[in-house]
Amino acid sequence: MTDSHKTSRATLLEQAHTNMPMGVADSYRYWGEDNTVFVKSMEGCTLTDADDKQYVDFRLAYGPIILGYRDNRVDQEVIKAITNTGTLCGFSTALDSEVVELVKELCPNIEKMRFANSGTEAVLGAVRVARGFTSRNKIVVVEGGFHGLYDEMMWKPDVDNWDASSGTAPEIKPFGAGIPESSREHLETIALNDADALADVFARVGDDIAAIVIEPIMGNCGSIASTPAYMQLLRDTCDKNGSLLIIDEVKTGFRVARGGVQALYGVHADLTTYAKAMGNGYPVAAFGGRADVMDMINFGDGGVTHGGTYTANMIALSAAKATLTLLKDTDALATVSRVGAEIQQLLSRVFTHHGVEHRFAGPDSMFGVHFGSDVPQNYRDWKKTNSDLYTVFAHNLIKHGVMLEPDSREPWFICEAHQTMDMAWLEATAMLSMKEALAAS
Repeated sequence: MTDSHKTSRATLLEQAHTNMPMGVADSYRYWGEDNTVFVKSMEGCTLTDADDKQYVDFRLAYGPIILGYRDNRVDQEVIKAITNTGTLCGFSTALDSEVVELVKELCPNIEKMRFANSGTEAVLGAVRVARGFTSRNKIVVVEGGFHGLYDEMMWKPDVDNWDASSGTAPEIKPFGAGIPESSREHLETIALNDADALADVFARVGDDIAAIVIEPIMGNCGSIASTPAYMQLLRDTCDKNGSLLIIDEVKTGFRVARGGVQALYGVHADLTTYAKAMGNGYPVAAFGGRADVMDMINFGDGGVTHGGTYTANMIALSAAKATLTLLKDTDALATVSRVGAEIQQLLSRVFTHHGVEHRFAGPDSMFGVHFGSDVPQNYRDWKKTNSDLYTVFAHNLIKHGVMLEPDSREPWFICEAHQTMDMAWLEATAMLSMKEALAAS
């Protein structure tokens, strides 16, 4: 291909390589030299790339878009805030408490809250508060959960290279270079839905466990979910041991139900983290929970420090107020769930037609697709699924105009705007994509 016939995507990536490592602002956006996507515009449930190809999007920026791209109801409130107030002042505004009170109305697990700028920041703040409150060091995390990109939370089980028949647990490794071994000192990792592993870690180091951190529905592991019994066991174990339960709702919050995943399980955390759907794509996050725990944030002796220059800025909070109000006062989430259920039904027809065993995991608003005969119960079970076939199928969908993450560990995210899409077209496209995937295998 001559330079004069390069696609806009190729030209943009070539330019980007001179300005950013890997040619992207976020490593996860690099899909290789031939497949990295450059977006020109977004609207509703669609993306248009730099070469004017349109996609129906089920990636939704890893989940923040709950209403739809460029939702006018949210955007107008943000514009109004910028025009009438400004963007950032470094002081408090009435909007701070207005948003917290909205969250408290939806989520009875929240008594007091602080804002952050990302899910990573929210988790970091919650963990720090838990350690301050308990005067303990160790944090227990569940395999397959994703809790942000800071050193301590970047120790992961290497399931990709693990031999499931070995009878041993996956090796825990740093998720990339630059992560010091010392950052693992106070981290313990256990498998989801494994009561014996939970009992073992508390027997070994329970007197120093500050908190358990869990995504009850794992947004980076195909929406594999905790059982209700396991969630209650976590709650009871923490209570008995004087440890805190931190539920990471960065992906599930205000998406799977108005009250998040805790409304589905009926088990409440001591601390909860939120982000993503909270602002329909605007960068806002928060953590909160029991008042006595959150009140550890203070300037007194032994108090926990929390802050941030951009925390609770007008853009973030006006978007959160508008989004949360819409989720509270309209049937948007019911629409999201209905559409998600319809999409699973049509996908099931496609897979059944082609003789592909399959199971869905998680709620209708962020469901996982797993090729195999069983619903995975933890990250190790995911290894047993036919993820290679899924990846080929997903790449074919992308080729034909359906955008998603080509890794079965990422769910299909649904937004309210998906109700406008052509379901017959999606089914036909999925049918063709699976036919091509099987022919290539």
